[in-house]
Amino acid sequence: MKQINWKIQKLLNGETIVSKEPGNSMLPILKSKQPVILEPIHWEDCKTGDIVFCKVRGNCFTHLVKGKNVKRGLLIGNNRGHLNGWTKNVYGKVIEILPMS
Repeated sequence: MKQINWKIQKLLNGETIVSKEPGNSMLPILKSKQPVILEPIHWEDCKTGDIVFCKVRGNCFTHLVKGKNVKRGLLIGNNRGHLNGWTKNVYGKVIEILPMS
């Protein structure tokens, strides 16, 4: 049986969590492993410019919402011009970027 991502599970349970995602694709907004507070959200409640925790083609990302379409969901991309694709698998929205410890 496939293990569900613990962050997704907590967000689906209505919990607000702290997440640290590796990578530099969101610079200068987010540094690699910079902690953020994620609150549960449905894709319909997101808007362009939001930073969301989502799954696109099997990969989980904390990325920007670049567009929205009723049939396709949200267009997800990083802060460097790359687009990851469309998804409705959105679990959390960044409500606060915490300082690096």
